[in-house]
Amino acid sequence: MSTGTKRNRSERLEVRTTPEERAVIDRAVAASGTDLTDFVVTNLTVASRRVLADRTEFPLSSEAQEAWEKVNRRRARSLTGLRKLMGRPSPFTEE
Repeated sequence: MSTGTKRNRSERLEVRTTPEERAVIDRAVAASGTDLTDFVVTNLTVASRRVLADRTEFPLSSEAQEAWEKVNRRRARSLTGLRKLMGRPSPFTEE
């Protein structure tokens, strides 16, 4: 699991666990042949990238991609309520 390259890590991360969670983590660290820091940082980074990918990447099949592009090429509808709303002064700025 270790990349073999030590990075200059300057940020500290502290977590609290139950004794059972810590025991499982320690067993996994021992099985992976790395140290606790590398194990935790590597696995947290992988999990974090997965969470973020679910919010930033949307793989589509060729057919779905074509359908998506077709919908996005359509001319926008005129929404009367939206036009009225955008014509009002913003409550967030002082004019």
